[in-house]
Amino acid sequence: MNEKRHIISALVTNESGVLTRVSGLFARRCFNIDSLAVCATEDPEFSRMTIAVRGDENVLKQIVLQLGKLPDCKMTGELDETQAVMRELLLIKVKAAAAERADIETVCRTYEAKIVDLSPASIVMELTGKPAKIDGFIEVLRAYEILELSRTGLTALERGSGILNHESNKTETV
Repeated sequence: MNEKRHIISALVTNESGVLTRVSGLFARRCFNIDSLAVCATEDPEFSRMTIAVRGDENVLKQIVLQLGKLPDCKMTGELDETQAVMRELLLIKVKAAAAERADIETVCRTYEAKIVDLSPASIVMELTGKPAKIDGFIEVLRAYEILELSRTGLTALERGSGILNHESNKTETV
């Protein structure tokens, strides 16, 4: 099986219950969601869902077809990772004794992370970037005691003039 990560972008109506219906579609078909980010768009009638899933081309085709059947889903398609801008946000709290702070600050500078809270016992940092960068930052900070972390999930837009909007075709690969 040729399993890989697929990034699906869906434009859905901005109303209560849509997230439940979309996530239920995945659950009923035993598709696991690796990452899910939902936000309002430039048009208040619509929300954008960025969904990361793993599977082969048949899984992707089935997901896109099933999403396209939902009345709430106005447009859906796969984003080509080479033709999309993808980012994720991480907040991470690390135990930081006085002797470790300089080393942790060096890691922050290296990854271009921002220190957003400092207490006598811990440091909270913020990092935005591609998932691989976030993963690498977390891995380096494992040398210290990670107290808590929170990731937003992947959000993405197609590069250049390509636009996924409600005036486009109902279902297509972007």
